[in-house]
Amino acid sequence: MTHPPRALRTAEPESTTADPPVIDSVTLMGGRRELIIRHGEGIYRLRITASNKLILTK
Repeated sequence: MTHPPRALRTAEPESTTADPPVIDSVTLMGGRRELIIRHGEGIYRLRITASNKLILTK
């Protein structure tokens, strides 16, 4: 018995919601070099390095 061809799945369209908000790192960090972010059960550390880069670690 021959089955009809299966329909190909197309990629889901990207969300049509507005772009995510932009928050300046100076505002986010509040003058600090490090902050803690609680996400669900996890704790993350966001810090500014000596070379002025952002590092997020768990």
